[in-house]
Amino acid sequence: MAIEGADLVRAAALMGAGIAMGLGAIGPGVGEGFAAGKACEAIGRNPKEAGLLTRTMLVGQAVSESTGIYSLVVALLLIFVV
Repeated sequence: MAIEGADLVRAAALMGAGIAMGLGAIGPGVGEGFAAGKACEAIGRNPKEAGLLTRTMLVGQAVSESTGIYSLVVALLLIFVV
C-alpha cells in the first residue's frame, strides 16, 4: 500500500501545517514570557512607572504574537488550499 500523487501532497501539507504551528508557537511563547518577566522586574525596581511599563510590555507582546499568527495563517493555507 503506497501513498502516491495527491495523497502524498495532502499528507505533506498536513505535516507542514503541524510543523509550522509547532515551531511558530515556540518563538512568541518564549518572547512573551521573557518580556513579562523583565516587565515584572522593572516594576519591582520602579513601581511608579508601572502603567508605562505595562503598556510598553503589552505592545511588545502584541508584536511578538504576530509571528504566531503568521504561522497560523500558513498552517491554515496548507490545510485548506493544498
